Amino acid sequence: MSRVLQKKVCLLGAFAVGKTSLVSRYMNGIFSDKYLSTMGVKIDRKEVEVDDITVNMMLWDVHGEESVKKVPVTYMRGSAAYFLVIDGTRRASVEVARELHARMRAETGDIPFVVLLNKADLKDEWQLNDADVTALREEGWDCYLTSALSGENVEAAFERLAGQMVR
Repeated sequence: MSRVLQKKVCLLGAFAVGKTSLVSRYMNGIFSDKYLSTMGVKIDRKEVEVDDITVNMMLWDVHGEESVKKVPVTYMRGSAAYFLVIDGTRRASVEVARELHARMRAETGDIPFVVLLNKADLKDEWQLNDADVTALREEGWDCYLTSALSGENVEAAFERLAGQMVR
């Protein structure tokens, strides 16, 4: 008999880094180039099988902000894990991710997280270079180069985080 676990997972990042597009790609296998700004939080649910365990992931797509202080701490509470989404074409989104990471750690303690370095399909426009990515990995950040447009590494990153929540 397999176990079923329900886990809250937040997607955090600056505005327009691609959080909603990544969730849409993961949930429905689609990408829309119509930009829709998330107001508050949008919650989706997806079941993932990890070994003999069903992980019912409650994905909290939290609105992006210029100031991370505006993200309500109530959205973070109760999280079992989280994604930090960084837009490779906007260096400033790394600093926002660092601030969100610090806030999550303060609120939830040491829970699993995965970094999504998004917009890999726009590599020619990236402001981040290989040394930047290496530096993040050396800090212990589990980084995936993703593209909501092509789907590159999206499934793998979500499955990785699901696996971390059951181990």
